[in-house]
Amino acid sequence: MNEITFYQCFKTNILNGSKTITIRDASEKDFIIGSIIDVFTYEQHQWFAKIKILAITPIMFQELNEHHAAQENMTLPELQQVIRNIYPNTDQLYVIHYQLVTADETER
Repeated sequence: MNEITFYQCFKTNILNGSKTITIRDASEKDFIIGSIIDVFTYEQHQWFAKIKILAITPIMFQELNEHHAAQENMTLPELQQVIRNIYPNTDQLYVIHYQLVTADETER
């Protein structure tokens, strides 16, 4: 896997460093630790950054906590709602920790 998509609404938080994790299901957990991947918007598939994958940690939905929410730049109820909207029937999730490497400077 050499790219990842995020909903457009998360783009600013990724670029300003206030969102440092993403929570995905098993279909998006197979990134290589240390790899640098391209980041696109989900809606238009527009490139806007490169991130470095730092870690991938399995987690159950019920284990999500305030720390995860802070890393997503949300409250815990907001995070839980977003996850349920995207993965309504999935309890086994994966926290992907990443670091912004480069970005489209016109978007900052």
